[in-house]
Amino acid sequence: MQPALDTLGRPLANLRISVTDRCNLRCAYCMPEEEYRWLPKEHLLRFEELARLVRVFTALGVRKVRLTGGEPLLRHDLHELVRQLAGIRALEDIALTTNGLLLAEQADALADAGLHRITVSLDTLREDVFETLTRRQGLAKVLAGIDAAAGRWPGRVKLDMVVMRGTNEGELLALLDFARERSLELRFIEYMDVGGATRWSPTAVVSRAEILATIAARHGEIEPLAEHSSAPAERFRLRDGTVFGIIASTTAPFCSRCDRARLTADGMWYLCLYARLGLDLRELLRAGATDESIAARLRTTWTARADRGAEQRLEELARGPLVGLDALRRDPHLEMHTRGG
Repeated sequence: MQPALDTLGRPLANLRISVTDRCNLRCAYCMPEEEYRWLPKEHLLRFEELARLVRVFTALGVRKVRLTGGEPLLRHDLHELVRQLAGIRALEDIALTTNGLLLAEQADALADAGLHRITVSLDTLREDVFETLTRRQGLAKVLAGIDAAAGRWPGRVKLDMVVMRGTNEGELLALLDFARERSLELRFIEYMDVGGATRWSPTAVVSRAEILATIAARHGEIEPLAEHSSAPAERFRLRDGTVFGIIASTTAPFCSRCDRARLTADGMWYLCLYARLGLDLRELLRAGATDESIAARLRTTWTARADRGAEQRLEELARGPLVGLDALRRDPHLEMHTRGG
């Protein structure tokens, strides 16, 4: 079967799967509110259903899967899903993004099940800033999780830092040092205005240009790495060989090369992180649809795709949070922690 291409010629190659909307942190850039409406547990796709859908997606060209949340390690026996996915021959890459709190105790099971690589969110090295950002304690557990990951996936662990002005922008260099000392690759992420970032404002964004300027002031010349990739991060190298990335979704969107879609834990399929509407795959699955009919529906939907949400947001003159509280309460699928970021 031919790979599916959208109206802009972008293939469907990457699938992000949110396995749960629950999280054990309350990060300011993702879940800043006090209360949330959770997906009904009976609506969550079973591992067998998720694996079946991934097999169908591979027929359209998907070769990479990333498990996300919420916090994916809250999903009981997640390694069993990894084991099922590892049995799908067409998949070339199985990755996971986690906040790291539960990673130390689950790293062995995930690695043994066949997880290829892992990304850990690390926005600060200071306990007081960690508690301010997440409204929880646990930095030591996150650091222990990173150490465990480095032992099980050497050379295949990345760290993500969401940079927010007035909160953690003063730690750019400290985080870069931390990653370099452990042979990990750090990616700086611009604060985005999607989903539950209800307190987002342009003034809180630390841009790609500012990040590069801060690093250059300490380390000197920065070499951009020329890569032909659909990955969201631009990668750079310092004179000492340290490589880091920047995901500049807010100020320099990469919509033109975006080949990823998102599946929520209850089976809603979204073609863009900024999309308001999705396709209910759980309904198709549980109504007895065949793999062929699901694949046909996926192909029809993707080939009509024209989404370029981040670029369209950049064009807006008066830009605030993407979704208001009332809309989020009506439809929890609009939340970042529901559709996997």
